Amino acid sequence: MSKILWKSLLVSPALLGTVLAVSSGAIAAEAGVVAEAAQPQVTAAQDLAPVAVSAQPAAPEAEVSPVFATVPSQAQAPTQIAQVPANTSSLDQVNKYTNEGKQNSVAQVTSVSQLSDVQPTDWAFQALQSLVERYGCIAGYPDGTYRGNRAMTRYEFAAGLNSCMDRVNELIAAGTADLVTKEDLATLQRLQEEFSAELATLRGRVDALEARTAELEANQFSTTTKLVGEAIFAVTDEFNQNLSNNPVLQNRVRLDLQSSFTGRDVLHTRLAAGNATGFSTDFNNDGVPDAVTAEGTQQFNIGNTSSPLVNNDVVLDWLSYYFPLGDNINVYLAGTGGIHSDYVYSTTNPYLEDYDGGNGALSAFGQESPIYRIGGGAGVGINTKFGDAIALSLGYLGGPDAANPSEKNGLFDGNYAALGQLTFSPGDNLELGLTYVHGYHNTGTPIFNLGSATQTITGNALANGGGSDGGPRVTNSYGAQASFKVSNALAINGFFGYTNVINLQENSRDVWYYGLGLALPDFGKKGNLLGLVAGVEPYLGSKNNDVEDDTSLHLEGFYKYQLNDNISVTPGVIWITAPGQNEANDDILIGTVRTTFKF
Repeated sequence: MSKILWKSLLVSPALLGTVLAVSSGAIAAEAGVVAEAAQPQVTAAQDLAPVAVSAQPAAPEAEVSPVFATVPSQAQAPTQIAQVPANTSSLDQVNKYTNEGKQNSVAQVTSVSQLSDVQPTDWAFQALQSLVERYGCIAGYPDGTYRGNRAMTRYEFAAGLNSCMDRVNELIAAGTADLVTKEDLATLQRLQEEFSAELATLRGRVDALEARTAELEANQFSTTTKLVGEAIFAVTDEFNQNLSNNPVLQNRVRLDLQSSFTGRDVLHTRLAAGNATGFSTDFNNDGVPDAVTAEGTQQFNIGNTSSPLVNNDVVLDWLSYYFPLGDNINVYLAGTGGIHSDYVYSTTNPYLEDYDGGNGALSAFGQESPIYRIGGGAGVGINTKFGDAIALSLGYLGGPDAANPSEKNGLFDGNYAALGQLTFSPGDNLELGLTYVHGYHNTGTPIFNLGSATQTITGNALANGGGSDGGPRVTNSYGAQASFKVSNALAINGFFGYTNVINLQENSRDVWYYGLGLALPDFGKKGNLLGLVAGVEPYLGSKNNDVEDDTSLHLEGFYKYQLNDNISVTPGVIWITAPGQNEANDDILIGTVRTTFKF
């Protein structure tokens, strides 16, 4: 490519000479007009000495040399070219016209009649017609214009001869050099000498660009991988007077390396670091000694599925690979950090859901139904569409110990969760989802855990333990989700879920959860989001008589203000009544200002 451009620049002055040579009849016929138009152009260029051109009678094509005599040669005006200062803005002019070409890239035409701004009576029409017929090398703009009435600098002229010179070189290389006249070649040589200074400048420009390109190619990270990052700074506090919590400034960073090998697949390798641990929520009034509730967990408190992020240690947070099978089936493979919402067709929460990122709801409960929080880790998922209205999602995730070959661990003998979901989209504004999850949970493992062995994502301690002493449990969960887009400025979503917990050494128990969300996108400004969430996080329904059964409400409001394309600030409040499903416990009130950077 660079060799072609180099040769084009060396011989680029040929186009003007070629235009004049093959169009001499038309030029001679309107010599008076040319004489009037030529003089101001020479003056505006300020590089050529003005030379008077008198009208000539019509002459045959062989008598071309008198026309070229009006153009000063290199020997006649060497000082004027040499006097161009080193810091001239000529390169800026070249860049300017190059940028214009990005909007109106040159496209080849085969007939001058396609150029809408050149009339058959114009001398340019006859000259262009002759060149197209002889060499087929003149180019116009995609909108069918030639724009011959625009002034042209010497540098633009030197850089704009590529099309015709390529055509002449092709004719010579193809052994058809007899099609190019000696007069045309002589004109090319003379123009090359006349514009030698401009060609040298452009040649240096090309050398510099090639050197920079070679340096970028040698130092680029990867030809198949791009980096997508998110950084969260959150100032947050919990205002329950009976708990020893203080205002904190927390952070979480995710760096996702996205690689594609076929153009349709994506390999995610995500690194994460942070220090955003949750607030202390130990209560002694809920019937469970020193029980810790996860109600009100904020999305930036969520780290790797095997353990929470602490001390800003860098961990491999997520490793997964997406690829298609045919036109309607997409496959998801997770090596670590896999969750159900990664592969299901939709969680039916279009505005509040950000997959625990920093641009949706503040809380994990507000972003999606707790049914998607059951299990996680390594595994596989697929989703396929049946027409435009129905999608089926199936998946199996093996838990945090899927790589451990010991007893009661591994991909099938340890914790796991298998999901099936049907998603219905009867219209552009309505979406419904029906979900079933079957799971197994080893001793001491929370139910709503995203595959973590110890971290609870949502719900109180009673619900996550199944009302038992934490022994092995089997769960069958059923959920229904829906979203309705009322308008471009208002959307409503809701979910309802039920989990039947079968304690292998006790009777079965019931866990319930439900919620309603209201989203006002672009509220006050494009990119902003006003969100309201109300619901009940997972709580134990049928339980031992010595445990309270009070309703614990989750109320949340936030407003994301988009400062620019990459930065947003989200203040918000989370209010939990009767935490731990016990009215004797003081309410939890969390205030947060979250700042999210995306890059």
